[in-house]
Amino acid sequence: MSQSPLTIKVPGKLMIAGEYAVLDQYQRLIVMAADKYLFATVKDSEENALNLVNFDLHNLGWTYQEEVHIETEDARVVFVQKAMEVTLRYLQEQEINFGTFTLELRSELESVSGAKYGLGSSAAAVTATVSAILHRFLPEVPAAELVFKLAAIAHISVQKNGSGADIAAASYGGWLAYASFQAEWLLEELEKKQTITRLVKKNWQYLKIEQLEFPDSLHVCVGWTGKPASTKDLVNQVRKMKHEKHADYAGFMVQSGTAVQGITHGIKENDSALIFEGIQMNRQALAKLGDDAGIEIETAELKALCDLAEEHGGAGKPSGAGGGDCGIAFMPSEAQKAALEAAWEKAGITPLAIQPQKIGAAHV
Repeated sequence: MSQSPLTIKVPGKLMIAGEYAVLDQYQRLIVMAADKYLFATVKDSEENALNLVNFDLHNLGWTYQEEVHIETEDARVVFVQKAMEVTLRYLQEQEINFGTFTLELRSELESVSGAKYGLGSSAAAVTATVSAILHRFLPEVPAAELVFKLAAIAHISVQKNGSGADIAAASYGGWLAYASFQAEWLLEELEKKQTITRLVKKNWQYLKIEQLEFPDSLHVCVGWTGKPASTKDLVNQVRKMKHEKHADYAGFMVQSGTAVQGITHGIKENDSALIFEGIQMNRQALAKLGDDAGIEIETAELKALCDLAEEHGGAGKPSGAGGGDCGIAFMPSEAQKAALEAAWEKAGITPLAIQPQKIGAAHV
């Protein structure tokens, strides 16, 4: 008997503090789930099909036998393809029959023109795919941890690097203090040819996810520079610098760790002065890291965004890898937030109507 279509929505993310440092063992990053979403719908169909609405790819046939093969030459399907493969293999290991179905993805994490804001679109697509298939075929609602681990396996299998913080935001929602599972560790585990079930059940020794309650007294502002950034390229440059300039990198790690600790303490104690101080410290650490690595983490647009936030009584910094995409600011009042956004517009920075999203991947 045919079931009605099932739709899952997952939030995007904004990195708040601790970027780059989180790629090292036990280092914390603060990430916020954002109220822009990617939707995944699973519905029964006589033949397997995939629709990626934002890429204008429709009715792509696919098959699964240990691996998922999608009938297209378009490389943009690769993250969804791997997410389907990992999840279906997991279901197969649970002896769950999934039959034939159509999967459709639709995103609001990009602009109307298709430009990326840096809200974690590939991670959201992977998480939404995993969550939708699990919700459809598991007899119980999947735990956030299961969704996260399967999505992390799929994402790292394709990308080969990254912290997984964007997947954590998509899976859990809210504000998180996050320590990465370490991409190198997970890639080594995948080389062992163990079952997906066994890998999911393992203790991921470096992983730590702590949910935080952000103070209502602070107002989040998000500004888009209009320039997309390549996280992968920037991360690779920082990795290179880490090996070539040990002392500089060690200094960055200390400063970033102190900043994240201060912000986390400020969030827990509802102390905005501590949060502002930590944001400014992390901004300075990232700017110096960029100089030392020979890359532009804080571009001219991001510098203007941050400087204006400080001039209006708050604190701002690049969000994520920098080099473009978005910056974030925290302001003490609604009036100061409005004044900052007006100043950003005059400087050619687009304020985005993005706020925290408390819930992760969930049934619509």
